[in-house]
Amino acid sequence: MKSLGRKPAGLRLERMKDSLLWAGEAFRNLHPVLPGLRDAAAPRVTLSEFLCAGERRVPRGPLPSANPLDAWAKPPDTGLRATWLGHSTVLIEIDGLRLLTDPVWGPRASPSRFAGPKRFQPVPVALSALPALDLVLVSHDHYDHLDYPTIRALARMGVPFVTSLGVGAHLEAWGVPHERITELDWWQSHTVQGVGKDAEVTVTATPSQHFSGRGLKDRNATLWSSLAIRSPKHSVFFSGDTGLTNEYTLIRERLGRFDLVMLEVGAFHPSWGDIHLGPEHALEALALLGGGAFLPVHWGTFALAIHDWDEPAETLLALAPKQGAQLVMPRLGEAVEPSRSDAVTPWWREVDVLKRGKAPEAEEAPEPMSLPKAMPWPAD
Repeated sequence: MKSLGRKPAGLRLERMKDSLLWAGEAFRNLHPVLPGLRDAAAPRVTLSEFLCAGERRVPRGPLPSANPLDAWAKPPDTGLRATWLGHSTVLIEIDGLRLLTDPVWGPRASPSRFAGPKRFQPVPVALSALPALDLVLVSHDHYDHLDYPTIRALARMGVPFVTSLGVGAHLEAWGVPHERITELDWWQSHTVQGVGKDAEVTVTATPSQHFSGRGLKDRNATLWSSLAIRSPKHSVFFSGDTGLTNEYTLIRERLGRFDLVMLEVGAFHPSWGDIHLGPEHALEALALLGGGAFLPVHWGTFALAIHDWDEPAETLLALAPKQGAQLVMPRLGEAVEPSRSDAVTPWWREVDVLKRGKAPEAEEAPEPMSLPKAMPWPAD
């Protein structure tokens, strides 16, 4: 099953073993779980609940979206612009360079095109219509962040990748040449040079509190990271997936504050508090990072938990003003410059069509495949 990826080996594995995060057989989180993050008394989500529970886990109709192509045709006035394309996929334009985070265009967050969490609706723009990319960033190897058909298509576009230790094994297996892959341990950096004296971006892998794996036998076989993106004029933080950790204070102390902070807010549950933020802990993480314009990600695309699909957005809308947080919540495909972002309009409430939109076909659909007997659900 090609979408499962490939386990690291050879020189790649030797480099992984040199990491302080390597625990002999797999990677580990270094920071202790903060008190109260994980409710041990909370019942775990069962497979039947995950598949069947909740009438409002998906929107009743297609979400409002915009076509970003006209906006992308002109450079951002301020030098920094972000376009949320769904879940954790964001096109970042920063001082003349374009970076794409955790690209997922496939129809399901799953090893199968026949089963598993299905997209609410197509990505606002086709993968083939993207402008030229300078870098693709992949935080970790879970299906909703590392998508087989999407990587197969990007491999043909000649774009370089930056990812966490070990994840390059999957990329190579799916057609990305070794020389176009840079794997980082926490606090390691990679710099990309664009055109012009200020067209330079440095990506630094930073701590997160999560796990990895695409099958039954590769738990934590690759590393997970958040990512800090800095140019001479601007800075962006991307959480990937994470629970709340005091390491966010260390990130601020070592790298400074950020103009734009993208934190995961969806797919939360009391028993997953150590590996996912949710909206309330995302606001705490934002404070640890020192603030900055806050673009929530990891919601509005897949039903990966049992809460209402719009609960993250509604909770943020209620809590963020009380905490002085600057929310940036554009529609899907709407290109925004954080320093010029207007007050949030709850566009997600516009969904009033009873019939759901049809999920898109992947630009290159993977071969038919079956699900493994069990999936690596978030809980241990």
